[in-house]
Amino acid sequence: MTIRQDCLDRDLADPLGMMRSRFSLPDGVIYLDGNSLGALSVAAAEAVREAVERQWGGDLIASWNKHKWIGLPQKVGGKIASLIGADADEVVAADSVSVNLFKLAAAAASLPGGRRVVLTESSDFPTDLYILQGLAGLMPDIELRVVAPGGVEAALDDRVAVVLLSHVHYRSGAVRDMAALNPSIRAAGALSLWDLSHSAGVLDVALNRDGADLAAGCGYKYLNGGPGAPAWLFVARRHQAMLRNPLSGWMGHERPFDFADDYRPAAGVDRWLCGTPPILSLAALDAALEAFEGVDMAAVRNKAAALGDLFIERVEARCADKGLVLASPRDGSVRGGQASFRHPHGGAVMQNLIARGVTGDFRRPDLIRFGFAPLYVRYVDVWDAVEVLAGILDSESWREPQYQAAGTVT
Repeated sequence: MTIRQDCLDRDLADPLGMMRSRFSLPDGVIYLDGNSLGALSVAAAEAVREAVERQWGGDLIASWNKHKWIGLPQKVGGKIASLIGADADEVVAADSVSVNLFKLAAAAASLPGGRRVVLTESSDFPTDLYILQGLAGLMPDIELRVVAPGGVEAALDDRVAVVLLSHVHYRSGAVRDMAALNPSIRAAGALSLWDLSHSAGVLDVALNRDGADLAAGCGYKYLNGGPGAPAWLFVARRHQAMLRNPLSGWMGHERPFDFADDYRPAAGVDRWLCGTPPILSLAALDAALEAFEGVDMAAVRNKAAALGDLFIERVEARCADKGLVLASPRDGSVRGGQASFRHPHGGAVMQNLIARGVTGDFRRPDLIRFGFAPLYVRYVDVWDAVEVLAGILDSESWREPQYQAAGTVT
């Protein structure tokens, strides 16, 4: 049986343990919500001060050249590429996940050959579904085909242009088998488009090894880029010349500062830029990614699985018969960086946990999620968090009136 001292010993032996010092974490808080908003890194805080006070404040517009603001989308993209098994010239930081999914899906569904079906699964992350619904409404020749979870391969035919799937399901944390699905999609003549928002920075993703065509993801979860951090997109080099960005903004032009009337797309992944890059948030994300320098992503994934395994083990040992039902895969090898449980009063339980210094999140109607960002979450944090959860369920303190109303953001 695991005891708290075992967790302390594991933390001392943890090869990633020293990475915690790269983050600024508040005292008295066990932060298990990095799957929703990553913690502030020390480097990111300093980089934003530098960008605001010295660069913007002191050098003003000269900073676009002097401090190389203009190249931040590519610089950040290259850093992210190293975490997801891509090459630097296949990834660029830009826009939001929603906008990037629209751009990539629209481009894939507009290729010559008459394929106009965009295929996805129901119950995936809402923005992914909403964006595809909007795309189909905007372009009447595009058909949106939504199948039940697990039904993608059976739904592939010669009309499918692109398949959009989340690599890690946002509710359960279940990991889809990208290496197995990509060949099936490719054999059907379609392109794969992966949402890696819950994968990048916590799993050892290998886009090129596994034959992915397109991908997008956010910068504010496990990449720790800050609230509303820029997203990014991946286009495999073999597809870059044939795909056209439907949002043909000036930053995607081959010579944006020629200010020509006619749009000519830039070569490579640069054509997927659109408007002026958000420099302050890019500076934060660029610096936050320094936390991954020298980090083995296989070790990150292994620790995420171990933290999740420990959490599930302790919850089931300490909170048996208290209304909690595991909603994530038990096998850590097919579970992302989170563990989810259902509870009929999950919203109140989570509000009570947050008040007691354990931060997770809640997804209606009954799901409480706990994220394990391996660079700063410790094994002892997991132990202590479960002890707090057990105390709340034993005492039923979650029934108190102050925990019945959730905030706008849960």
